[in-house]
Amino acid sequence: MTKTPSLLGDLSTETFLQEYWQKRPLLIRNALPSYQSPISPDELAGLACEEGVESRLIIEKDGPSPWYLRYGPFTDTDFQQLPETNWTLLVQECNKYVPELAQLLDHFNFIPRWRVDDVMVSFAPQHGSVGPHVDQYDVFLIQAYGTRRWQISNKIVDKDNFIPNIDLQIMQEFSPTEEWVVEPGDILYLPPGLPHFGLALEDCMTLSVGFRAASYSDILTNFVDKKIQHMTQNETAPRYSDPELNLQKHSGEISQESLNKVQDILKEAIEDKDHMQRWFAQLVTQTSGTDEIPTDEIQMSSQELFNRLRNGDVLIRSEYSRFAFINRQEHGCYLFIDGEESRFEKALLPAIAELCDQSRYDTGALLNHLQDDVFSELVVQLINSNKLYFENDE
Repeated sequence: MTKTPSLLGDLSTETFLQEYWQKRPLLIRNALPSYQSPISPDELAGLACEEGVESRLIIEKDGPSPWYLRYGPFTDTDFQQLPETNWTLLVQECNKYVPELAQLLDHFNFIPRWRVDDVMVSFAPQHGSVGPHVDQYDVFLIQAYGTRRWQISNKIVDKDNFIPNIDLQIMQEFSPTEEWVVEPGDILYLPPGLPHFGLALEDCMTLSVGFRAASYSDILTNFVDKKIQHMTQNETAPRYSDPELNLQKHSGEISQESLNKVQDILKEAIEDKDHMQRWFAQLVTQTSGTDEIPTDEIQMSSQELFNRLRNGDVLIRSEYSRFAFINRQEHGCYLFIDGEESRFEKALLPAIAELCDQSRYDTGALLNHLQDDVFSELVVQLINSNKLYFENDE
């Protein structure tokens, strides 16, 4: 697989991760030289009119109310009735619909692939913005078209500093401490929790590469739910017991011994490393309710797979699916696809790693891995379930 050029310029990926990732912002000038947006404003508006595509319009003024928020799908009439300026169109998961945006994600392979959320594309006319706000996830803001002024603040955001009675988390007061004007090909990285404000200086488009950041409450809730589901399926699951119960002075007291026992029960649940690791991999590869994989009926055989690869066809992973693996060393590896797990022998680890690391596969390397019948059968199954596809078939 040809290595994707680094978009960090002279900065090494190791330095970025140590000094910037989730710590401080970084502006990378001309990170993507001579960058041309793979999607036009009209095409973006067309996507926002389609059923099943998550889109929003934010109108700062001259709408029904200040900072008016509308959800798509929209119509041509909706766009014709927009005010001249002070609005922004945002469309989520554009990497699913525009192959060039999916390929853009290869530039970010220095961050674990399971952390990637999506590529959101926004369009704003001059003076358009979504207001000063804070995001709870990492984001790389790629200027794709036109120019935009970005301002950031290093001041702590007070929870009361948000405009009340609107559907958006927009700050009432924002005092910038630094600002830049970005042009096509420039990238601004922002860590979570940093107040920022982007204003279109002319018609402009921005690509936002966002990364998943589940809340502690979501992680704990999901773990407990899965653990309970697993235990209730076991009719012989252990129950609280106290055969060593001692006579207490006060029958209404919960003794320290009882509290220690409950704590031990909880500790045992999280110290089951095998369960913990596999649960987490299932969690981070789960797709959202809107991730409906196209259901074109495909019945490819192993021989046809080999023939197409030898003819130079390129195999690609669907942006509707999420792949990850866990290396269990001498015990082989687990492959996780869309929340489902499969176990493979140690010898297949290089092939499974290649499957998860890349989204566009090197034909030579793939043909080599496909000499193994188990892996060949897996790839055929993934093609027939639309999780992998040939580039010319999209």
